[in-house]
Amino acid sequence: MWQAGPRSGRRKPVLVRLVERSLPYKGAIALSFLVLAGAAGLDVLAPYLVGVAIDVGLDIATERGVGGVEQTVARGTIATLLFAVGLLLLAGVGRGLFKYGQAYLGERISQDIAYDFRNDIYDRLQRLSYAYHDQAQIGQIMSRATGDVEGVRMFVSMGVLRFLYVIVLCVAVYALMISTNAKVGLAALVFTPVIAIQGTWTSAKLRPIWLYVQDLQGQMANVLQENLTGQRVVKAFSRTEFEQEKFDDKVEELFEHSYSTSKFQAFNEPFLQSLWLLSLAVVFWLGVIEVQAGRMDTGQLAAFLLWLTLLQVPVRSIGWIIMMFARAHSTGSRIFEILDAESAVQEDPDAVPIEVERGDVRFEGVTFQYDASSPVLRDITVTASPGETIALLGRTGSGKSTVVNLLPRFYDVSEGRITIDDQDVRHVTLESLRDAIGIVQQDLFLFVGTIRDNIRYGQLDATDEEVIEAAKAARIHEFIEEMPEGYDTWVGERGVTLSGGQRQRISIARTLLRNPRVLILDDSTASVDMRTEFEIHGALDALIENRTTFVIAQRLRTVKEADQILVLEDGVIVERGRHDELLERDGFYRQIYDLELRDQEEAQAASAEPFGDAAEHEHAAAAGGGG
Repeated sequence: MWQAGPRSGRRKPVLVRLVERSLPYKGAIALSFLVLAGAAGLDVLAPYLVGVAIDVGLDIATERGVGGVEQTVARGTIATLLFAVGLLLLAGVGRGLFKYGQAYLGERISQDIAYDFRNDIYDRLQRLSYAYHDQAQIGQIMSRATGDVEGVRMFVSMGVLRFLYVIVLCVAVYALMISTNAKVGLAALVFTPVIAIQGTWTSAKLRPIWLYVQDLQGQMANVLQENLTGQRVVKAFSRTEFEQEKFDDKVEELFEHSYSTSKFQAFNEPFLQSLWLLSLAVVFWLGVIEVQAGRMDTGQLAAFLLWLTLLQVPVRSIGWIIMMFARAHSTGSRIFEILDAESAVQEDPDAVPIEVERGDVRFEGVTFQYDASSPVLRDITVTASPGETIALLGRTGSGKSTVVNLLPRFYDVSEGRITIDDQDVRHVTLESLRDAIGIVQQDLFLFVGTIRDNIRYGQLDATDEEVIEAAKAARIHEFIEEMPEGYDTWVGERGVTLSGGQRQRISIARTLLRNPRVLILDDSTASVDMRTEFEIHGALDALIENRTTFVIAQRLRTVKEADQILVLEDGVIVERGRHDELLERDGFYRQIYDLELRDQEEAQAASAEPFGDAAEHEHAAAAGGGG
């Protein structure tokens, strides 16, 4: 779906990188190891104490009584039995405390790592250029930032720490069993590799399935996100059933693959349990033989059986733990695809903040291409003097948006250079460059929040008075004041509770608040009525005053007022000049004018008289309202 970029060279294995993410928490990890060892030690001690209680506390023996009759006699005292029981109680209490510490520290470490991953993913996404976001799917990103991070968290707490606990427990138990009775101990040990091999095979089988399941979850999230975002289009075209079928297809595919893993696990679990019961039966049989031969005490045999019972869940969980490792490899790979992604736009290590006083912008022989085979712009040379308005005109796909996207370095030029006040934009910090440029985009995005918050987004430390002044200059203040809650009116997601003209004027107010020297405007007024267009242009007049402005022109009014018109075709400037000059040349601009702009001029002429009074009123309000 996307490439990681030049940073994605040879790297450490994914699981190693995941474990390394826990290194900042060395203290908690060291404490968790101590607690883990304590819990494992007391787990091993409990069966041993039971064996001692049987052999020492009870000490049942056979003696010959009166008349030569054999009878069993308990030679152990109540005191020794109570002592053994007391030790068992202490071991139980200590084990409970250690288990609590083990669970708490495991959860704490895993939550800290998940917290770091979420922040790192968000930070990386903020720093990636347009080239990345042009290809990325929102549903896939959301799936990685939520479900995949949760999978990694489970790997740390239930995978790594649990794995260490199982290893410590198994080593201690089998060491004690073999040292007590090598024959029975080795018989118990021989089954462990078999179970481990079965778990490894299960992991290898499930790993590609889990990877595909994770990808399917991202695809499903993407379909859902598109449906929710495009609900108006779905309903307008009566495509509810069509969208439902698309979603059902993804859900069904996800169900089938998830179900196949469940079926596989449904076979694996009983198989492992059967192996364990077989090992228990073998150990019991051999143990009884050893007891009868006098090479093993009854209490020791009881301890062996309790140790095996204790190991049943940990050893059987080896397969599950290995599966956690496999799933973590899949989820970790998907997360690191984002974290390893390299922005196509890199900040110069020696970059300095830009200083813009005049706003003199120059494009010098600029060429841009997404790949070597398809140049988008070729040899673009433009000089925009301070205070000038440059209108970009051309058919769809001619390169207008690409030109203005190169100025704030949303993309980087392939050849040539761009300067602002003789400073190459590639040699200044990205943050200062974008702070110096105001942008009003065609896709008018408002955040969920109040109107005040959306305007203040242009300058987070702006006062309420500055917000109001910007709103007045953008011709939106009166509308806001008429609303029941004024500037505290809540704006719905993407500003759907406002009209297009209102959203655009709020966006203009947001840009005005920044007071930039260089502006980029997408003149997206083609879809609004004449009165709204007039109001918007009144706001734009206040915005572009004394600023160097680049406008993607779609309306005749903008073209006529431009100091310089650049006509683009296939990424090349084919004509440049003012409106009247270009009309006289009878070239490509004239064709665009006849096809797209002449109707607007006739419509404006027809509606000039009805809007004359409104114009006078607006100019009077602007003079009196400030801005």
